[in-house]
Amino acid sequence: MKLSKIYELVVKEGIAADPRGRELVTKDLARAKKEYDELKEKDKEIFDKERLVNPYADSRLLNGDPALDVKTILLGIDIEIGEILLADRLRQLNKKIDLVISHHPEGYARANFYNVMNMQVDIFSKIGIPITVAEGLLKERMKEVERKVSPLNHSRAVDAAKLLNIAFMCVHTPADNHVATYLQKLIDDKKPQDVGEILEVLRDIPEYREAIKLNAGPRILIGDPKNRAGRIFVDMTGGTEGPKEIFDRLEQVGVGTVVAMHLSEEHFKNVQKEHINVVVAGHISSDSLGLNLFLDKLEKEDKLELITCSGFKRIKR
Repeated sequence: MKLSKIYELVVKEGIAADPRGRELVTKDLARAKKEYDELKEKDKEIFDKERLVNPYADSRLLNGDPALDVKTILLGIDIEIGEILLADRLRQLNKKIDLVISHHPEGYARANFYNVMNMQVDIFSKIGIPITVAEGLLKERMKEVERKVSPLNHSRAVDAAKLLNIAFMCVHTPADNHVATYLQKLIDDKKPQDVGEILEVLRDIPEYREAIKLNAGPRILIGDPKNRAGRIFVDMTGGTEGPKEIFDRLEQVGVGTVVAMHLSEEHFKNVQKEHINVVVAGHISSDSLGLNLFLDKLEKEDKLELITCSGFKRIKR
């Protein structure tokens, strides 16, 4: 499969699985087109033109010829210099690696990945939070994330890939869209009545069963197994954690339980003030589930050899 085809499929399937729905994603792309059209010519030269076709700032083709024919892919949750060197070492051992895919963003996709957080405004709006409130809270949170990301040396792994002539791509929000949509539908279908039943639903999923073996499985962070679940909201896409103040608003619109990948200490302290249960499914296992759901679609397009590393395990459905 051509490298360009893989990248196009990442975007296409990411949009198809986006919890906002295709209409809102299309509006996002239209806004980017309008912004581009209104720029002066000198500013158009430095505009990230991928924004015109790809609504996910944290997912990009970072290195490689789009016409490259890809047969073997090395995939991991985090691909940094060590994993790039691993790919090169495998090539020295006569294992042809055509492409390396990272789940978490690297390079210029990492430098401004916080822009993808805008999608959380529409996600929160869909569950009943006023869009003006969601937008106001998200703006402050995005600025906070921007301040944390801006000092980082985000090009290290990409530079290593360029020196070693290794094609490199990152697939973040498109994969997270898959896990968020999949789990929300599964939970809606299963209709767990209490928090313990939510945990059982998650424990039946192979990626989470594997995580349990590694002492990194789903767990109840806030609440009790016998607590009634109420309305369940799966919060697993949109770049990173949203604003810590959102939990008060979630309670107001009737959310009784949040199922998340992870929860920072600051967010944990904030949600404790509300009457909301929190189930943490697991970060790396949730990332793996999202990637696996996407890879099932990718492998329907062509036969590929997938080699896994950095916390990722391929599980087919």
